Amino acid sequence: MKQWNIYLSGEIHTNWRQQIEEGCRSLPVTFTSPVTNHDSSDAAGDHLGHIEDSYWRDHQSSKVNAIRTQTLIQSCDLAVIRFGEEYKQWNAAFDAGYCSALNKAYITLHSANIIHPLKEVDAMALAWAKTPDDVIKVIEYVVTPK
Repeated sequence: MKQWNIYLSGEIHTNWRQQIEEGCRSLPVTFTSPVTNHDSSDAAGDHLGHIEDSYWRDHQSSKVNAIRTQTLIQSCDLAVIRFGEEYKQWNAAFDAGYCSALNKAYITLHSANIIHPLKEVDAMALAWAKTPDDVIKVIEYVVTPK
């Protein structure tokens, strides 16, 4: 049986990743994700040299983070991209676009009240889920031979 590689992208302030991982524990899946510790992610490039200007610090760290993100998206079979309501997840939108450009299947996970700003992202998704349980059901269907 194929072992599916699923990339979990997006919002880092709730436990949606843990819910999906727990719900898929018995399935042939492996999960990967970006660095989800905000401070660590922001400091990813700090070891390359101290930069006073916050723009260049963010630029340097985003490039270091992209090594992980691009590699994991390129190697995934499926991505789940979560958009929360409290913060704008520009990185998640970028990941969705990257998945689309690579012809990678992805599921969006977000509430109904942010459909409009995500209409282009959702248009390319192969599924839109409102809850982690919805995602679990899609993954179970996709990875389980019938």
